[in-house]
Amino acid sequence: MKRREPVIHQAGVPSKGLVTNSDPITTEVVRHALNSAANQMKRALIRTAFSPIIYEVLDFAVAIYDRELRMLAQAPSLPIFMGTLNFAVAEAVKNVGGEGKLFDGDVLMYNWAYGTGSHPQDMVIVMPVFFKEELIGYTAIKGHWLDIAAKDPYCTDTTDVFQEGTVFPGVKIYKKGELNDDIYRMVLGNSRVPKAVSGDLDAQVTGCRVGAKSFLEVVERFGLETYRDAVEQMFDHGETIIRSFFEKIPDGRYVGHGEMDDNGVTTDKIPFEIAVEVKGSNVRIDFSNVPDEQGGPVNSPLPSTISASRVAITMLAGYGESPHEGHFRPIEVVTRPGSMFDPLPPAPCFLYGWPALQAIEVIYNAIAKALPASVPASSGGCICSVVWWGTREATGEAWADGAPHPVGQGAWDGGDGGTMLHIAESATRFTPVEVWEARNPWIVDRLALAQNSGGPGKYRGGAGIDLHFRMTEDTYITTVCDRSKNNPWGLQDGGEARPNNAVVRLPDGSVHNVPKTTRFLVPKGGVLELHTGGGGGYGSPSERSIESVKADLAEGYISEDFAREHYPHAFQ
Repeated sequence: MKRREPVIHQAGVPSKGLVTNSDPITTEVVRHALNSAANQMKRALIRTAFSPIIYEVLDFAVAIYDRELRMLAQAPSLPIFMGTLNFAVAEAVKNVGGEGKLFDGDVLMYNWAYGTGSHPQDMVIVMPVFFKEELIGYTAIKGHWLDIAAKDPYCTDTTDVFQEGTVFPGVKIYKKGELNDDIYRMVLGNSRVPKAVSGDLDAQVTGCRVGAKSFLEVVERFGLETYRDAVEQMFDHGETIIRSFFEKIPDGRYVGHGEMDDNGVTTDKIPFEIAVEVKGSNVRIDFSNVPDEQGGPVNSPLPSTISASRVAITMLAGYGESPHEGHFRPIEVVTRPGSMFDPLPPAPCFLYGWPALQAIEVIYNAIAKALPASVPASSGGCICSVVWWGTREATGEAWADGAPHPVGQGAWDGGDGGTMLHIAESATRFTPVEVWEARNPWIVDRLALAQNSGGPGKYRGGAGIDLHFRMTEDTYITTVCDRSKNNPWGLQDGGEARPNNAVVRLPDGSVHNVPKTTRFLVPKGGVLELHTGGGGGYGSPSERSIESVKADLAEGYISEDFAREHYPHAFQ
């Protein structure tokens, strides 16, 4: 394939440069009202969803956009999804004929990987919102469905996008409020678990309708003109916040390095680099010097690559505010079409989230070259997903479940790393043991913080977890634990942490390392052990206070042997 030239993408819609009449108090009231509307969408989805991966894990995103597809508000859920929804809304609307073909009560479905940035299981539901017959925006929810007729419910070894699930390239599941029964039956006919998919589709539609009602209430309360003025002020303020951070960084080009274990099909490691270019208050994230698109599914479509850049920058520089379009304006993203971070159809994309997540870490690794005190050391660097499925012995009914699992976070110049958290999935959870054991054929034998898994340092890295599942029926699994071949890095002489891994112990006594595998049969009595990575340390271990070392020992974060090796000054 001929190597293509890099392309520059604006991560946020530029300012309109309007002079508005909105005062700061009204602007803040409108901003929080829009955030409240997004949170109502989230609550409606959680309360009506069928699958634990949505109502417990929170593997979804909800957001509200204006007519120009500028993000007005989002509810805390899956950050890596948030920056992708504008692309999906745009493509869904275009593929049903454009704005002129939208009507009040329409609901659209869309899941083409290169428009959503995801695998087909991440279905996007979009609802146009009308005020006095004028289109004013959209509500959108992207949620993970348990199965949509991929070659397996979850895959690590696909070689093209058409093995990854049924494609809905922008269709109306509701027309003017009426269910399109032909499409609905097609959805159910293309799933191994139609009951779960039906319930989750209905929940997403409900969430979008609740969001649309709440969005309209904001506009009706303030009036269309005042609402629009406040939105422009809100965006301008968010832009100012991000720019104020990058003004502190010396102009220059800073390069970070990362490495994927493999592409899911071959076993070779995949090193890559990302450059962060700072000029004044502008920041450019450059993905042009990355490998070509892979033959296995570790390709991150453009929407997720831009989203990873948005997440990295807004979490670092957004001062804890709920992000909106204004926060994205200072960011430019450079990609090379046909590369791992901008693949072209039909390149496989099922594991899109793993390179996107590592991109966030590598962006921080680059910024650390200029301002190490502003970023953390590496986290465990993976979401350590497991998907289980099979047929229940008692009923013959197909079942499936899945979840990401938390890792330790990197320490920083001010404190130890967080434990049992994520970056790109920072608002998600893993399912409570009681729910797992009530719904699925396994027993959780162990769930514990992993001793000695965090990197040593003046500030210690956060701990990973050890989680053991003992199967009570034959069960197929797909595991995705990247960063099993290289340790999470420390900063400023901080130590490395434990990497990720997954192991299966079969009843015959054999042991199998399965960090990345598809359709592995774990028979009744077999045990899946998941070992998630810790976070890297920050600063020299010799500078850790004796009191902190003793506290770590007392609380079980580290063993005495580990302490004597890395903190000998605490025993003098």
